[in-house]
Amino acid sequence: MSELIRRQETDMKPMGRRSFLAAATALGIGAGVSSHAIASAVSDNEKTPDQAPDQTAEIYQRDRDLPFIGTEETFSTPALLKLNSINEDHIAFLEEIGLPDLGERRIGDMDAGGLDVQILSAHTPSVQNVPGQRGIDLAHDLNRQLVDGPIAAYPGRFKAFATLPLRSPEAAADELERAVRQDGFLGALTNGHIAGKYLDHPDFEPVLARAVALDVPIYLHPGYPADEVFRTYYSTTRPEYTKEFQDYIFSGSGYGWHQEVLTQCIRMITYGVFDRFPTLKIIIGHMGEGLPFYYERIVNDMGEPTANSLEKPFGQYFQDNFWVTTSAFPQTELLDLLLKHISVDRVMFATDYPFADIKAQTDWFRGVDLPREDKEKIAFRNAENLFRMKIPVR
Repeated sequence: MSELIRRQETDMKPMGRRSFLAAATALGIGAGVSSHAIASAVSDNEKTPDQAPDQTAEIYQRDRDLPFIGTEETFSTPALLKLNSINEDHIAFLEEIGLPDLGERRIGDMDAGGLDVQILSAHTPSVQNVPGQRGIDLAHDLNRQLVDGPIAAYPGRFKAFATLPLRSPEAAADELERAVRQDGFLGALTNGHIAGKYLDHPDFEPVLARAVALDVPIYLHPGYPADEVFRTYYSTTRPEYTKEFQDYIFSGSGYGWHQEVLTQCIRMITYGVFDRFPTLKIIIGHMGEGLPFYYERIVNDMGEPTANSLEKPFGQYFQDNFWVTTSAFPQTELLDLLLKHISVDRVMFATDYPFADIKAQTDWFRGVDLPREDKEKIAFRNAENLFRMKIPVR
């Protein structure tokens, strides 16, 4: 158990379930949902299409029939909730928003928002930091639960990213291959650092090599920081500020998660991962985890010191090896900025359900002023091409 979670258990004053839920909702506790996303989910649902921002009646009506594939859609199980949650109040919150529901409630929310397919991934940090045979068994069992459960029960509505026992890289590579070849998984999703190491570390080359051989992507989802990073960057010297999980949110969805993913991306480019694995496919969420804002600065400043060590210009790797999803960031100005730097062929729709409202985000995207062809690419065609799948016929 990380120091971050230990501190939450030992240093915080007890909170009632209602207080926890109120604090969690206000601060965006969960898997990547921002306070903006929560607010927009509430406000957008109260608006008609022609009243909502970026949703002119003409564009919205034109694109009401858009199919959608959600590429970052989260789930959990009772065992996973127990493994990764802070306390019983946290579990109650996650249950209340529907995180472990993989049945009628989830399908109902998908239908209400017009989301045709969810690509499921396990709640961060899943089981990737569990060492040894226990981690291997947990990952396999979690993957099989999806196959035997929602994927079988609702044909065509669910696909999945494999959970991998990354503390055992060779076994993780084998589980990735088994899940893809036997169970039809679309790739894998990771959650931040693995015992203080990122995917650029030589330990994980078996996993990257297997992903390349299988021609499947790896989705880099955020995870909580290593204990030393948490102590240096996010902990407070005033315990009274932990009572509403402020340091926890600060290090997670409130800020830290997004920097953590972008840092891992830059590490992977800088230290030659894509020169060793030129066809490796990486997905990042949350409208690029800050990449659109920092893109020119990163490319310009990192270009010179890497000119003699990388085989391509620094920015070319973002064009050749990365895909970006819109998860939990229904903001047109950010999408516009993203598309300034990343091809529309590399952007995919996602909602970050259940931490963000499906209908709020599909309604937002239906009203975005882009050519119909580009909107179809983002809504479902790019996912179909990347994952070699077809959206179900309605």
